[in-house]
Amino acid sequence: MKLTVIGFLGGYPANGNATSSYLLESGNFKLLIDCGSGALLSLEQVLDPLKLNAVILSHYHHDHTADVGVLQYYWQLHEKRYTEPILPIYGHTLDPINFKGLDWPNSTKGVAYDPNKTTHIGPFDLTFFKTHHPVPAFAMRIKEAATGKVLVFTADTAYFEELTDFVKNADLLMTDTNFFADKTGQKWHMTSTESGQLAHDSGAHKLLLTHLPAIGNYQQLKHEAQQSAGADLPILLAKTHLSVDI
Repeated sequence: MKLTVIGFLGGYPANGNATSSYLLESGNFKLLIDCGSGALLSLEQVLDPLKLNAVILSHYHHDHTADVGVLQYYWQLHEKRYTEPILPIYGHTLDPINFKGLDWPNSTKGVAYDPNKTTHIGPFDLTFFKTHHPVPAFAMRIKEAATGKVLVFTADTAYFEELTDFVKNADLLMTDTNFFADKTGQKWHMTSTESGQLAHDSGAHKLLLTHLPAIGNYQQLKHEAQQSAGADLPILLAKTHLSVDI
């Protein structure tokens, strides 16, 4: 598997960088995980969007879905098809209004995933875990069937201990790391130290810090995560078009 960061910021795009969106490839199959603000322009720099096989959404907050609409227009306004005649967009049905919006004539079709069951998308087997967030949101454990390699994406979530078993032994763990260690008060995202602790406790093989704040010293964020993860755990900072082989 290969993961390419399309967008990595939380909340809003800044400094030319998009919000949450990640391209996961296995062989010729291309799955887009979330499609945030600025994602389509960033994706076009590495892949013709018509070559996508599927899209999956962790939840319906705008920084994860803002470019779904323009991706639908892209498919509608281009006649050429490389992969699917209609692009499937997988989403949960706990928000029926937003799920209904995944259908667009001659371009995309909403496909419901059941958070309590395994979903098979191309070469991937996906399981889900509901996170702690103001709206229904789901972490994803994505297993490449041919190799057994595992990518876990926490999606948006506050830290809670039950996540540890779900992300256990991930070959690559992508964590929602929207806050520095000194964040106090209500938190709907993890801090740097919480991301590091989750990686340490779960036995993750590599940690990718994502959903980053638009402002702040990212090297400090990484250092804080490293302190709780342990010196031996490889930690990467998400950046536009960073590619990671899993």
